[in-house]
Amino acid sequence: MNLDNLMTTLLTDSVAPHAMVLHETGADLRSEPLTLAPPGAGEVRIRIEACGVCRTDLHVVDGELPHVETPVVPGHEIVGRVEAVGAGVTWPVSGERVGVPWLGGTCQACEFCLDGRENLCDTPEFTGYTRAGGFATHVTARAAYCVPLPNEADAVALAPLLCAGLIGWRSLRHAGNGRHVGLYGFGASAHIVAQIAIAQGREVSAFTRPGDVAAQAFARSLGARWAGSSLDDAPAPLDAAILFAPDGALVPQALRQVKKGGRVVCAGIHMSDIPGFPYAWLWEEREIVSIANLTRDDARSFFADPACARVTTTTHRYPLDAANQALDDLRAGRLTGAAVLVP
Repeated sequence: MNLDNLMTTLLTDSVAPHAMVLHETGADLRSEPLTLAPPGAGEVRIRIEACGVCRTDLHVVDGELPHVETPVVPGHEIVGRVEAVGAGVTWPVSGERVGVPWLGGTCQACEFCLDGRENLCDTPEFTGYTRAGGFATHVTARAAYCVPLPNEADAVALAPLLCAGLIGWRSLRHAGNGRHVGLYGFGASAHIVAQIAIAQGREVSAFTRPGDVAAQAFARSLGARWAGSSLDDAPAPLDAAILFAPDGALVPQALRQVKKGGRVVCAGIHMSDIPGFPYAWLWEEREIVSIANLTRDDARSFFADPACARVTTTTHRYPLDAANQALDDLRAGRLTGAAVLVP
């Protein structure tokens, strides 16, 4: 165990079990004691080493997703160690490092699950939304939906890969094999996807908020061919565009940048309304598609791909009790990279 992991373990062990709990959408999270119940059948209890702060967490906290049932503990980019195993669980074993992503459970009986599209399950469970998440010292998860993670990697560096990485990976796969990819909204997901796309031999153009020269410089430092405002034209026609920014007005803007047969991939779980636009911008077999959630196959293929091992995540560490500050920094666009909570 390296020094960073040892320090994370010591710090976690010295903190009484507690969680940052959302009691009302639009309000601050509150720190509350956490009762460590034995895991149920098919479940494991995990001592959390780190949990990333995702824009989806912000949508939950701000009430932008439907049917947020409170109280709830947000957080779904969880890295931790199994410390208790429920009945019937053969993997993971106690002491093993695992990740807990957004998809927390599916029925495995509906038409979508049976067709290999469990991300569209009719009765899904989502970590940090419909079941308790990782803004805590501990979490209980369904063993079958945990992801094996490398033991020696830094927990904080791994955390953003559990959603920003996985959703970015699924989005890139859906974007097709085109050489020139545009990324709109250069945050946690885009800074991971850019590295993977470049490792695959593609060219990346990064589109940021107008005037965000820091994000543009960050994109160029990772190898982006070009970086500029989301209102600018691409330096050359795009084969595909991926939208991580939740601004519906960017959809027609991106459509105007993709060449004939190009595709615009909307990667967010929430987006403002898409304004009307001329049919001519969509004609010539351009496409608009959305990415909904993820599958366990996404996780397996992502962590098995050699490009994943070469990804360097840019992170900002926050103590668990500073979750509200981390959310506010994300909301205000003050972050370059990803925020990560450490118990």
